[in-house]
Amino acid sequence: MSEARARLLSTASRLFYAEGLHSVGIDRIIATAGVTRATLYRHFPSKDDLVVAYLTQGDEAIRSRVSAARTEGASTDDVIRAVAAAIADDIQSPSFRGCAFLNAAAEYPDPAHPVHQAVIRHREWFLTTIVELFSETGKPDPEPAARHFVMLRDGAMSAGCLADPALVCETFLRGTEGLLTYRSRNRQIPELENGRDVDQPSGIR
Repeated sequence: MSEARARLLSTASRLFYAEGLHSVGIDRIIATAGVTRATLYRHFPSKDDLVVAYLTQGDEAIRSRVSAARTEGASTDDVIRAVAAAIADDIQSPSFRGCAFLNAAAEYPDPAHPVHQAVIRHREWFLTTIVELFSETGKPDPEPAARHFVMLRDGAMSAGCLADPALVCETFLRGTEGLLTYRSRNRQIPELENGRDVDQPSGIR
């Protein structure tokens, strides 16, 4: 990566994450990065290309972090705990502004748009990886557990901007621990009727 491209991507990434994708214009990025318009368009033919590069860089960073956790020789349960702990660390960082991918999907809701597709690629990889990890634990129902983990993660990343991050992370990590310690194939999902467990007394919600 050339020095100019790296500076452009670093500048854009910082501004995009802090202020939003649509609100940060090309002129702002050029001025902040200290490059010419021609330099920007030589490396990124359009703003969409720059946004996709920003998300791709974020995706690669998360992949590297998960890969590092998997190669440290820890048990699979501890690898999952390490992934959860890294997410909790992000949420409690001073510059935290939510999940970059969820934020991007909200700004680019069209499933056919390159930015939205970059989000989907990342999320498909992340879910597949978490399914693999839960499968390696040897415990029942790895796919539902992985989906539950991703939902916990999404909720924590959203709530981390709205509530006390420490409490959000405590809840998220407790939920992760629950997925690791309590899974039984014999426990069935209850039938729901109008949002209520049909086996549950009507006074209990």
